[in-house]
Amino acid sequence: MTDGIYILGNDVVFDHLVALLNSLEVNGAKNIPVCIIPYNDNLQKVRVEIASRTNVTLFENTDSIQFWEDFATQAWTSHQKAQKVCQAKGWPPVRCLGMHRKFCCFDGSFDKFVYFDADTLSMGSLDYIYQKLDEFDWVVNDFQYKSDFNYVFDLSSEKLAEIFNLERLDSQIFCAGWFASKKNILNRHNSTELLNKLTSGEAEIMSWRGADQPLFNYLVARSPISFYNFAYHQPARVTGNHWSSQFDVIDYVLYDKGRRLTYLHYMSIAAAKFTRLCAGEDVDIPYRDVFLHYRYLHSPETQPKLASPNLLVRLQRYLKSWAIQKFNNVRLKLRNFWDR
Repeated sequence: MTDGIYILGNDVVFDHLVALLNSLEVNGAKNIPVCIIPYNDNLQKVRVEIASRTNVTLFENTDSIQFWEDFATQAWTSHQKAQKVCQAKGWPPVRCLGMHRKFCCFDGSFDKFVYFDADTLSMGSLDYIYQKLDEFDWVVNDFQYKSDFNYVFDLSSEKLAEIFNLERLDSQIFCAGWFASKKNILNRHNSTELLNKLTSGEAEIMSWRGADQPLFNYLVARSPISFYNFAYHQPARVTGNHWSSQFDVIDYVLYDKGRRLTYLHYMSIAAAKFTRLCAGEDVDIPYRDVFLHYRYLHSPETQPKLASPNLLVRLQRYLKSWAIQKFNNVRLKLRNFWDR
């Protein structure tokens, strides 16, 4: 049995990726093999980084990538409400299609695995997660179930209560940015059965507001997959993991009321902010010193001295943001006009 770690990434989140790999190395996962799933083909810097690390590989099963992209495309294009929203907003039919490549975890070489979004830092041992996978098929550790369900399922859909027991569903909501599972838990056979349900009308119960997260939650809840959430079953014994929480920092490790975090998730903070930070800009990011510590762990001499951007750069950003907003407003008005 091989335990492993999957990370979805590309050059856009390169600084995130390096920081995460370094945090895994020093916080209890040094000997666990890591596989990077490519978000897209923008991988020049990622390939160089992988070549410098003995325990990191690149997922290159193109058949698996194509299968899961096709799967996600068919699922979302059968969601009529989502398609109307995408058309109105000028989005592609599948939002963030590359995010759905994380389904490739189930075709990889690891028998048990933990998946990390790249915008994450590892803070503690994963041993208890792998051990729990001996009892359950799917393991998470987050408080997503306390958030707005409308980011996962469409509560206005009458079908939702017909398909799921809503009280039971409450215990199964999870964040798709960090989870643990096993090889082949989702596969060509059971995914085809689930896709048939989605395309026959069940897709409408997924929230159009999310990307891959509604689809992940649907598939797990609609399948006979045994599920365990530490944060749901042991809320008094686990920590938070979202950057908005107040944690104590001791030797670049985060603690929640004396309890060591397993991971910190920077979800919803744009990768561009971290890129600018690593280019030397004084960007206000939560736990910034912790992130920079791991990003430059093996090359502290290259860590930039931070400075505020000059007036010209700030003006250019403001004008760009203003122009984009005006363009989007005009496009939306034109679309509404032609729809009428």
